[in-house]
Order: sequence, then C-alpha cells, then structure tokens
Amino acid sequence: MIEIKKLAFDPATFLANAGLGRKIVQLKPNRVFFSQGNPADAVYYLQKGRAKLTVVSKSGKEATITLLTAGEFIGEESIAAVAGLHMATATAITVCTALKIERSAMIRVMHEEHAFSDMFLSFLLARSMRIQADLVDQLFNSSEKRLARILLLMAEFGKEGEPEALIPKITQETLAEMIGTTRSRVSFFMNRFRKLGFVEYNGRIRVHKSLLNVVLHD
Repeated sequence: MIEIKKLAFDPATFLANAGLGRKIVQLKPNRVFFSQGNPADAVYYLQKGRAKLTVVSKSGKEATITLLTAGEFIGEESIAAVAGLHMATATAITVCTALKIERSAMIRVMHEEHAFSDMFLSFLLARSMRIQADLVDQLFNSSEKRLARILLLMAEFGKEGEPEALIPKITQETLAEMIGTTRSRVSFFMNRFRKLGFVEYNGRIRVHKSLLNVVLHD
C-alpha cells in the first residue's frame, strides 16, 4: 500500500490564495471592508495596499485610530468566543487586495494548524504593543512628536526592508484626528518639517529619515 504523506501547512500559501471559506477581494480607495456596527463575521488579511480604522462616537464625531499596511489582519474581533459587531470601520486608503476569511474558516485553521495560530498570535502581540505605544505617545509626547511618529510609521521606518519614503495620500484633517490636535496645528508642524528638510510634499508627502530627529530629541 502506498502511503500518502500530508503536505506541510504553509501559512503564506494559505493567506495568498482563495479556498474553502475564503476569497480574494479588491477595493478601490475610500471603499469599506466593513462598517462599525456590522456583524463581525469575517477576518481580512491585507495582501496589498493601505487601509485605516475609524470610529464614530454617539455624538457623530469621527476619529482615525490606526493605519494598516500589507501583511496585517483586519477585523480580528470576528473570532471572539461569541460573535459580535465590528467596533470600527475599515476603509481602503489606496487600492487594496485582501483575503476575506469567513469566521468559521478562520477558527478552524487556527485550531487545526499550529503554524498558523502561532503566526496569528505573533500578529496580535505586535498589534497590542503598537496600541500601547500609541497610548504612551498620546499621553506623554507633544503634538509635534506625535505627528512625526505617525509619518514615520506610514513610511514604514523601522520595518524590514527599505522604507517607502512617499506615503499614501492622507489629509491634514485625518492626521489631526490621529494625533489629537487641530488641522491648523498639523499645517504649522508640516510647514516647519518642510523648512527643516524633514519632509517634502506636493500632493503626496515624502518622508526623510532626518524626521527621526524630532522623535528622538528630548
């Protein structure tokens, strides 16, 4: 009798292709993956593009809480023990390609494939650390430092590989929401950064490594 060996599970292959309980979706800029209050019934893996998470208060005030890049999951609350609702809206900033994984398929692969569950746990820990860093930044750093940090994160300084100096289009209003200040203050800091040679912008913002000086300076 010929023994058939099971192929080793590869998380990268799983996240790159459609299959049972998962499909590849493409979104144009400003289209939503899901909206705040929608049933949390799927997790998305962002293959290409940039996205953002926003929340709206009961009074109607909107705030951008984080930016998302390729290689991140969106809507991980969908695999909670009790299915609930999305607490935020996920919107494409650029053209996005993502793998939509149904809640049941996500839970199944996490239970069956340790390589995948280990990878997903690493992602959750990294996101938790990012949220803590964001909170510390909001509590203790000046608006100018918070803006510099957001621009550096968008340019992916500190990640493996070369940073993307030219960041996706983002409005000063959105930047103001993210750092907890006014648009006029963002405009003031951006003009200051440009005069100092830390950034360039003419429609899109180009970030230079020298902007790190703002974050590192006491």
